Amino acid sequence: MLGAFGAHSLKTRLNVSMLKTYETGVEYHLYHSLGLIIVGIIAMNLTNNFWLRSSGWYMFSGIIIFCGSLYLLSIFNLRWLGMVTPIGGLLFILSWASLFIAILKIK
Repeated sequence: MLGAFGAHSLKTRLNVSMLKTYETGVEYHLYHSLGLIIVGIIAMNLTNNFWLRSSGWYMFSGIIIFCGSLYLLSIFNLRWLGMVTPIGGLLFILSWASLFIAILKIK
């Protein structure tokens, strides 16, 4: 939905740079939403796994902070959000690292 919104509604309202920023948010949102699905599928077999739970929460928080800041930055031109975006990126890194550790600890 957010991709369609960007393609149809924002294309005429945003400059090329801000549209690219928005599209980056949509792209990372897609990848990490799929990551959350993977975490959920693995969690069906690994209940009560600290690293897996951490991965899910890091990924969810990363989507909110990273993608959300890019959406708000591009739509409302809130430049200060550019300082918040890397925190979301760090959460994405932590989420994938936690998922990797969870998989390594499977017995």
